Amino acid sequence: MKPVIIIQARMGSTRLPGKVLMNIGGQTMLARVVNRARLAKTVRTIVVATSTSVKDDVIIEHARALGVDVFRGDEEDVLSRFYKAAMAFNADVVVRITADCPLIEPEIIDKVVTAFLEVYPKADFAANTLQRTYPKGMDVEVASFTALERAWRQAGKFYQRIHVFPYIYENPDSFDLISVTDERDNSWMRWTVDTQEDLEFVRAVYSALGNDDSVSWQEVLVLLDRQPELLEINKCVQQKALEAG
Repeated sequence: MKPVIIIQARMGSTRLPGKVLMNIGGQTMLARVVNRARLAKTVRTIVVATSTSVKDDVIIEHARALGVDVFRGDEEDVLSRFYKAAMAFNADVVVRITADCPLIEPEIIDKVVTAFLEVYPKADFAANTLQRTYPKGMDVEVASFTALERAWRQAGKFYQRIHVFPYIYENPDSFDLISVTDERDNSWMRWTVDTQEDLEFVRAVYSALGNDDSVSWQEVLVLLDRQPELLEINKCVQQKALEAG
């Protein structure tokens, strides 16, 4: 088996354009995501998958400077982009994370991947988003290439194409799903970056923890327990609806 992490990245964010290359404590957001993904023990191959749009040339250049593999595909049909990236890198198992989650936790990546591999090939999909207990921004989704290919062939709705895996988890009768949860429900916390407020929150967290990529998500929780005022920075940000893209 060959699990491959595919990091979804583009410059054309609607709410915070260019966010994946914005600075967080001396490094770009994409660099933070790549550096943290590299700490996962269950996956060795990391691919940054962006679009063929000219505006995403800078992502390709930056990813190569970071020393990771790259792939370019359809800008809107992200499901197709993932499928073709998986083919290009001979992935038996695809691990999806996004470039706007600069606190993504390698321990959680490993937890979801391990839960999937323990029952592979029976399992089609595992995620910590089916029943949310982790903060938003800790999202990890894992699918077999076979399930990804079925979704690529069969998903017909626009939001199912731009969000990659909805077709799979919206059809539990057709796919074997594994839900990974934590003992403590922190799903109300927002650690992902969609807005300027989100960016300021993440910058504040990194600054308080020495701008260190290796800090664990548990250390972030301790920080937020000690300094709950940090959570005020982006508490009013609303998550976009799935259909809105």
